[in-house]
Amino acid sequence: MRVSLKDVAERAGVSIKTVSNVVNNYQHVTPAMREKVQRAIDELGYRPNLTARHLRKGRTGIIALAVPELGNPYFAELAGAVIDAAAEHDYTVLLDHTRGDREQEILVSQGFRARVIDGLILSPLELEADDLRARTDDVPLVLLGEREYDLPYDHIAIDNVAAARAAVRHLLGLGRTRIAYLGARTDTANRPAHLRLQGWREELTASGQPAPDSLVGPVGGWDRADGAVAMARMLDAGMRPDAVFAYNDLVAIGAMRVLHERGLRVPWDVAVVGFDDIVEGRFGAVSLTTVSPDKHAIARLAVESVISRLSGAAAANGEPQGRELTADFRLVERESTLGRR
Repeated sequence: MRVSLKDVAERAGVSIKTVSNVVNNYQHVTPAMREKVQRAIDELGYRPNLTARHLRKGRTGIIALAVPELGNPYFAELAGAVIDAAAEHDYTVLLDHTRGDREQEILVSQGFRARVIDGLILSPLELEADDLRARTDDVPLVLLGEREYDLPYDHIAIDNVAAARAAVRHLLGLGRTRIAYLGARTDTANRPAHLRLQGWREELTASGQPAPDSLVGPVGGWDRADGAVAMARMLDAGMRPDAVFAYNDLVAIGAMRVLHERGLRVPWDVAVVGFDDIVEGRFGAVSLTTVSPDKHAIARLAVESVISRLSGAAAANGEPQGRELTADFRLVERESTLGRR
C-alpha cells in the first residue's frame, strides 16, 4: 500500500501541512521539526507523488531535450547529464532526435508537444533566426551549441575559438609545425566547425606559423568514417602534417585509423587532438588527447534556465531574456600527443 502524507504525519505526530512543508523544502520549518518529519519519512519509506505535485502547479514535470544525433556519443553523454540535472529538480526528460533536419527542428521548436512538456532544451544545426522569430509557443526554450540568433532565448555554449586555440597551442608547444585541421564545412557560418577552424587559424597566425588551406580537411559529416576519408584525402594529395586537430573525437578516431594503416605512428609521426572527450577516446590502443567541454555544467545551466523561466524567478531577479551563458572546457592530455609514459 502506498504511504501517504497522512501516514507520515501520524507517525511524526504533526499536521499534514507540516509534512508537506518538509517535503516541498519550505524554509520556515525549524531544523528540529524537519529532522522529526524526515525520520518518519525514512521509517515509512514515503515517496512524494511528483506527478501530482507538478499537476497542482499546472505543469507536467517533463522537460524535452532535442539533439541532432543520439548515436553521437557526445550527445548521448550530454543527455545523461541533462537527465541527472533535471532529476535534482524532480523533472523527467523526454529525448527527441532531430537528425539535424531543419523541418524537424522547426517542428520541435514550434511546440508540437507543448501540452506534454514544461520546457525545451534544443541543440539546433539548421534552424534559422526567422524560424524562431515565428515561434508562438510560450514553453520556455533554451538553446545549446554555437548558432547565434540574437533572440530572447537563453543560449548556452563553450568558447569554441578559445578551445581550438588551446588545442593548437598544445601541439605547437610540442614542437609541431605542420598542424592540420580536419572538420571544415562550407555551410552555415556560425557552426562550431567554423569557429574551431577560426581558432586553429588564429593560434597558428599568432605563433608565426603558416595556416595554408592545403592543411584544412573538409568533411561531409562528423563520424569516424568522415575523419578517415578526410585524412586519406589529405595524405593522398601529398600533404604530410605532423599534427592533426580534429573537429571532434569521432573524426580524430577515424583519422588515427588511416594514419595507422599508412604506417604513420601516433604521436611520434603525427600527434592528434580531438574535441568532446567521449568515453571511446579514452580506451583506444592510443588514448586520445581532447578538448573536454564541461557537459555537466552545460546540462545544469540548461535545466536551471528552464526552471528559472518556469518559476518566474528570472524575471523577478531582473534577468534579461536571451542571456548568453558560457560553460568551461579543459584540455585533457593523453597518449595521442604525449605518447605512453
